[in-house]
Amino acid sequence: MGLSWMAWTWPTVAFFIFIALAITTMGIWEKFSPGGNPRRGVLGLDTTRGDRLFISILGSAFIHLAWLGVMGTPLWGALIISIAYFIAVFKWV
Repeated sequence: MGLSWMAWTWPTVAFFIFIALAITTMGIWEKFSPGGNPRRGVLGLDTTRGDRLFISILGSAFIHLAWLGVMGTPLWGALIISIAYFIAVFKWV
């Protein structure tokens, strides 16, 4: 059957490489500094580094989907908003 039905563009490949690198980096960070000291954020939830990474990735996916639905392509604006969201999540959530 093959993978010809999938849209493997460079942005798609870059996205999956980013996810793999983020998970690998978090694993190495956890090995050298276990626990991650959960902290209470703006939403009142205790979150660890892994929780904040998951929230950041999930939120960024929704930001991109909303951008596509409202603005269409290109996605540079969604990328900038997602990076700001990622920083905000790791700082305040």
